[in-house]
Amino acid sequence: MELPTGYLTALDAMNRHVNSARPDAPVQVERARPALLTPSRQAVAVALRRLADRIQPRPLPAAPHCS
Repeated sequence: MELPTGYLTALDAMNRHVNSARPDAPVQVERARPALLTPSRQAVAVALRRLADRIQPRPLPAAPHCS
């Protein structure tokens, strides 16, 4: 053992790694956050859809056919 500090550091890291996934470890419940931008996103989507409908080129009228 030329480097006792390295040996102790490795043991400490190994102990932390092994003991980190214990079945009785405390668990923090992940709470779903409310979507804050949902109403504004829907309003922008509606506005963009209406704008796209106005800008979209209309099909040319059908040419009269001679029979």
